[in-house]
Amino acid sequence: MSEKEKKPYVTYGSCACGCSGATKEITGCRFSLSPMTDRFVDVILGAIEKVHTDKVWSTTDKLSTIYRGKREHVLDAVKACMVHAYHEGVHMTMEATVSKGCPGDTDAESFLAEDDVLLNEPEIKDIHFPVACKIALYPMGVPDYMKYIADVVNMAIDCGVYEKSSHYATILEGDVQDLFAYFDKATAYCGANLSHYILEITLSVNSPTAE
Repeated sequence: MSEKEKKPYVTYGSCACGCSGATKEITGCRFSLSPMTDRFVDVILGAIEKVHTDKVWSTTDKLSTIYRGKREHVLDAVKACMVHAYHEGVHMTMEATVSKGCPGDTDAESFLAEDDVLLNEPEIKDIHFPVACKIALYPMGVPDYMKYIADVVNMAIDCGVYEKSSHYATILEGDVQDLFAYFDKATAYCGANLSHYILEITLSVNSPTAE
């Protein structure tokens, strides 16, 4: 095979469980909004434009939006985007992947604010609407991973947002404020107790399906 024909295979070098590729305390979230309306472009881009992103690194491409930085500010920005995208009567979903500690991560493309003052919360804290949700937690590199999953599910019970367990996911329901308060607690716990975790979140509003 000639040099021109060689495929650009990737290599992750010495990446290993328990060794974060980033030296900074970076939490990241990649998410996609899917509003079921012919105005989806305006809804998605309008919501993204309203989010104050001065305390996170952010980028939007043709697939999704990414926020990276301190955990508190990343969740603040994701919550703001969900709230700003909400329109009464419009079915919409958000698919989000929250992660911290990936061995393949780097310090690049991130921003860590010096303080914990949330930029978006004052504008969105009094906005309420019901949300259906499913989550799946993946604690990486630990043998007793089910313990951490159970702890996070039990947090949902304590927070009053637990609906039921299902195949491959835990079902949650509650006000948008309560759900994001739970995400804050769950990710704080995971960040403090796991070297690497992935939390998959699906949020749904105004679904025409009863169950």
